[in-house]
Amino acid sequence: MEPSGTLAGLDILVIEDDNDTRFFITTVLEMDGARVIPVISADAAHKVLSELQPDVLISDIGLPGEDGYTFIRKFRALKSNNCGRVPAIALTAYADPEARIRALEGGFDTHVSKPIDPDELVEIVANLVASCNW
Repeated sequence: MEPSGTLAGLDILVIEDDNDTRFFITTVLEMDGARVIPVISADAAHKVLSELQPDVLISDIGLPGEDGYTFIRKFRALKSNNCGRVPAIALTAYADPEARIRALEGGFDTHVSKPIDPDELVEIVANLVASCNW
């Protein structure tokens, strides 16, 4: 992977309970210039969100306790601090069409299957941010 720097200056909240996957995602995004806030659960993400408004959110669906579907619905309901506008990516092993539809209908902007290529991850994040109306 050749870092492009297209993610420089972005704050990205990553919610992933698997240590290896969380480390991989964090490393890839940081190598491209993003500031990554990695957490292991929706509960931990809620705590971070009380203090930080990320530019992008990447969440696993299969989380302990509150799953990614429930988390994104709650996150999108926080319109008072513009959480409705933050681009959100469901990065998950649930790759079937039903899971994709459920993720998009639940509030994610895109659904990406694991495992993911590092360059593809950076490209997806960059394209999603570029497509948002800030």
